[in-house]
Amino acid sequence: MGSGQVTDWQGKHVTVAGLGVSGVPAAKVLHARGAVVTVVNDGDDARAREQAAALEALGVTVRLGDGATLPAGTELIVTAPGWKPDKPLFRAARAAGIEIWGDVELAWRLRGPGAAPWLAVTGTNGKTTTVQMLASILKAAGLRTAAVGNIGVSLLDAVLGDEEYDVLAVELSSYQLHWAPSLRAHSAAVLNLAPDHLDWHGSMEAYARDKGRIYEGNRVACVYNVADKLTEELVREADVEEGCRAIGFTLGTPGPSQLGVVDGILVDRAFVENRQKNAQELAEVSDVNPPAPHNIANALAAAALARAFGVPPTAVRDGLRAFTPDAHRIAHVADVDGVAYIDDSKATNTHAAEASLASYESIVWIAGGLAKGATFDELVAKSAKRLRGAVLIGTDRALIREALARHAPEVPVVDLDRTDTGAMLAAVQEARRLAVEGDTVLLAPACASMDMFANYNQRGDAFAQAVRELGA
Repeated sequence: MGSGQVTDWQGKHVTVAGLGVSGVPAAKVLHARGAVVTVVNDGDDARAREQAAALEALGVTVRLGDGATLPAGTELIVTAPGWKPDKPLFRAARAAGIEIWGDVELAWRLRGPGAAPWLAVTGTNGKTTTVQMLASILKAAGLRTAAVGNIGVSLLDAVLGDEEYDVLAVELSSYQLHWAPSLRAHSAAVLNLAPDHLDWHGSMEAYARDKGRIYEGNRVACVYNVADKLTEELVREADVEEGCRAIGFTLGTPGPSQLGVVDGILVDRAFVENRQKNAQELAEVSDVNPPAPHNIANALAAAALARAFGVPPTAVRDGLRAFTPDAHRIAHVADVDGVAYIDDSKATNTHAAEASLASYESIVWIAGGLAKGATFDELVAKSAKRLRGAVLIGTDRALIREALARHAPEVPVVDLDRTDTGAMLAAVQEARRLAVEGDTVLLAPACASMDMFANYNQRGDAFAQAVRELGA
């Protein structure tokens, strides 16, 4: 099918792999354009049957409980991003020379002429915050925009809806990038790279390579993290358009073609006249909410993409001031007896927890949950000097306890052997006992939440509720 737009879908046999948030809209869109659509889905539960019934009423064929067999006559597969590349369905497709697209690729191909360019963001941590900051900055510049992609608003809806946009702020996961071979952003950023989803990608190299796809064909700027050499290497390897520039962001003083921080000011030495000598003030560190180091890095990345799109400096400042972070991202819950209680339940991996722990001086750390194959030695070794104590919860807490014994043996540890609904209140009470005035009690679990909670939001809510009970 090549890499251009596909205009004629009439009678084309397309197999959609997976129902869910991307599969259902993809099936509807393709069916509406005249494609002969078959949806295959591994699961056959009540939710899947409900979605299947709605699609079958439109005339779409749905095959539940068999996502492995390639339907006869398939000319293209459109997959949900989470389906692993080694699935039998995809092996059969590759053997037959059939292309496999993700929902992002489909959205990219369905854009109309003169469609809004994409400013794209990926990275192990910070994607959602950065994309929301970017959208806030673009809006402050008077541009019609939306934060879309991996954060709730489907790209298909954004591309095909009635609303007209000047530019889109797009969050992309490594899964989505893997299945989006022809995507070409105006400018893109890789915020950071740490081992994550390696069970899906197969290796760190494959994970990094999929993240790096975001730079392919960039027109104006490839934004990378000066403190993360891997991101710079991905820029070097990318095949970009003539004149596209590598733009670094750093928490230190920026060099030419970089954005950075000088005396509490975010400054731009990339998108200015005579960048060897000049720098443009963009905002103050205090304009970033919250002003934790990793969040300042997010703000600099967002500012770099906005500046690449020609946004004036005042819009960067106004957009950052107007931005409110989502819940459970270093959210200050309350101060009780001179101790700050911070909810960073969103820190579901070690890389995110490390950034969170680096934001405070003296911490009683509440951690644990599902480790997803992670190891904790490096995290504990880097953070040991900041720890007043640790309270461990969840299925894989022993892994963190052992790392603490190796790298922070003097730190008192409370190991809570319970997973009932009262466990979080007990954890907060133990943390209060360990903390002294001026400390921070930090929920930064470094683990997924599904052993004890429906998701990280519910875990954060339980923490906030427990803190409120302390205060009462």
